[in-house]
Amino acid sequence: MTDTITRDVHAPSDAGARKTNRQNAEKGFQASKALTDSLQAVLVDLIELHIQGKQAHWNVVGTNFRDLHLQLDEIVHDAREFSDAVAERMRALHAIVDGRSDTVAATTLLPEYPNGEISTTQTVDLITARLDTTVSRLRRVHDAVDSEDPSSADLLHVIIARLEQLSWMVGAELREPTTNK
Repeated sequence: MTDTITRDVHAPSDAGARKTNRQNAEKGFQASKALTDSLQAVLVDLIELHIQGKQAHWNVVGTNFRDLHLQLDEIVHDAREFSDAVAERMRALHAIVDGRSDTVAATTLLPEYPNGEISTTQTVDLITARLDTTVSRLRRVHDAVDSEDPSSADLLHVIIARLEQLSWMVGAELREPTTNK
């Protein structure tokens, strides 16, 4: 159960996660191809979120620059930590991880981030959309992951909760208060 998007970038012919050779006769639970593919799909979006967050961090300008600049660092940090946790979970399940740039660019659901200086207002919209896209994929693969491996689903729960919190916090920069009538 994976989502893919194609761009002009082509993944290497051997792109994607796969099973390891069992040189040391590992024991324990081994991920199915569906589970491995789901975790790989989440991984590429987290890696891309990390990269795009850094691009935004370097090029944001305008009102509330400093606050947004620091929020972007939080997103980058969390996306990097989460991608590492997902990749290490995949390895624990005897899958080979594919975090190469060609694979990430060819399989992420996140749209390309614009080049150049971007206003704080536009950055808030762009980053919130990317956080929401990443969460959307996480939610789409969650049930299939949970049915095969609740431990991996627990990891996805943590990631979903934090990315939704970050989306709310960044998105609140542009919200107006609701009025109670």
